Amino acid sequence: MSGTILSLSDWQALEGSHSARVDAATSAHRERRAGHRTHPVEDFLFRYYANSPAQLRRWHPGAGVVLEDAASLPRAQWRHYRVVGDGVELDTAAFLGARTQAVAFVRSLLGATLSRPAQLGCFGLHEWAMVYRTAEDDVRHAGWPLRLGSCGTDEVVERHAIRCSHFDAFRFFTDDARPRNAVQPTRDEQVALEQPGCLHAGMDVYKWAFKLTPLVPSDLVADAFDLAREIRVLDMEASPYDLRELGYEPVAIETAEGRTAYLGRQRAFAERSNALRRRLLHVLDEAAVLTSRA
Repeated sequence: MSGTILSLSDWQALEGSHSARVDAATSAHRERRAGHRTHPVEDFLFRYYANSPAQLRRWHPGAGVVLEDAASLPRAQWRHYRVVGDGVELDTAAFLGARTQAVAFVRSLLGATLSRPAQLGCFGLHEWAMVYRTAEDDVRHAGWPLRLGSCGTDEVVERHAIRCSHFDAFRFFTDDARPRNAVQPTRDEQVALEQPGCLHAGMDVYKWAFKLTPLVPSDLVADAFDLAREIRVLDMEASPYDLRELGYEPVAIETAEGRTAYLGRQRAFAERSNALRRRLLHVLDEAAVLTSRA
């Protein structure tokens, strides 16, 4: 997007459209938060990823875009922005200089993930391993019953092979569940193990996108957020929890039919998350090119 100039009316229209999109997507969460209520599915993206609705709502055009008539507006004071005449643009070189390590890590992780085929068939057993041999009132979502009860949940874990490659899921396994996993992932092995079939890796694309804000355009961050929300639904529908009261029908991965349904959705999410990874890598590549020309 090198050399793109947006008039005041054009960029404010884009800004308004983005704000409206985020407001619609986060309204239920904001209402629950105001009423001190929680939701085991939809609140995850805010609690775990710690990116607030207000932060998500702030619109950024990305690198190489000059916003006309913005020099006297608050945006001119935002971090990593600079004034150019009567306009404002992202100071791409300053951002890359300040976030060198983060950009390098994200580039390495996304590239490595894209280089691997999706490993399917984990069937969401990471959520089951997080409650394995745990009393129902001690599980993470204690306000919601286990669909098969504690004993039935444990039996599912014991009958299936667990192949979780994602460290941030594995670290929540119970002590009894960890030895049952085919691998013992560590933080240092993340780049070596990440693969596109993993639901949590798909949700994490949202994390990498917002962590590189304002370099990453807000439409990409919002697209990653939307995909993460959809993935989280499958994550919990295939979990041991019974969330039918909230409108979520179980994906009964303990049955052949449930596993087939899970595989189909998992495969589609792998393809969509890879498309977002490619877009994010393109943003990083374009930023590097802009900086080299400066």
